Amino acid sequence: MDSSGKPKSTNLEKMIDEAVRLLTNEKDTLQAWQQLIKPEDIVGIKSNVWRYLRTPIELEDIIKNRIKQCGVSENSIDIDDRGISGNPVFQKSTALINVRPMRTHDWSGVGSLIKNYIMFVDKPSVYHPDSCADLAKLWYLPHVKGKTRLNILVMLTPLFHGMGPHHFSPKYTWAYNGLLVGFDPVAVDATGVRIIQAKRKQFFGEDRPINPPPKHIFLADTRHHLGTADPNKIELIKVGWEKDILI
Repeated sequence: MDSSGKPKSTNLEKMIDEAVRLLTNEKDTLQAWQQLIKPEDIVGIKSNVWRYLRTPIELEDIIKNRIKQCGVSENSIDIDDRGISGNPVFQKSTALINVRPMRTHDWSGVGSLIKNYIMFVDKPSVYHPDSCADLAKLWYLPHVKGKTRLNILVMLTPLFHGMGPHHFSPKYTWAYNGLLVGFDPVAVDATGVRIIQAKRKQFFGEDRPINPPPKHIFLADTRHHLGTADPNKIELIKVGWEKDILI
């Protein structure tokens, strides 16, 4: 981040490229991205535009540029959030990139990767009961299932306390300066929750669980079999400095 708190594009580019190379076991950046995206793909980049903590535009641009370098035409790529249900690129998409910031949330405990697909339905409220327990069902919708090529949970300045749009306070964010990147959205979200919980303990000086608990992440594993939430079964690769990594 620069002195004004704005993400540095050059740093973000290095971070996401290194993550993709490690995930694909490729030494060359373009070849790594080409394992994820083919020239014939129609690609929707599912962002998040919540005004208090949105997906960095710099990161959106980096992702789009890499997709274009894979041979995908400009008109076969789009970045959207709340308009995706009527967006022609998303409706015809063959590939999705899921990217959003990590934050606490008053209905689901946290807003993270699994929840980011709630805009694929016309009535998100259908998924709100029981602390949004069954959000993983979104990932089995016909226009979503099997399309996600990469999940990026933005942890540059995560929100660790304060649950709704009327309770946002910058004092409950901090410069974690990280990205969590993976193929399994459940594993990435579960790892993000561990970091948020560790920060809450550090800040409040005691264990203070997220409320409501983010049960949808763990039910995505045990009930819906979308991915792995058990930290003992997640391969966690740490890259970069480890000071204040919290995990």
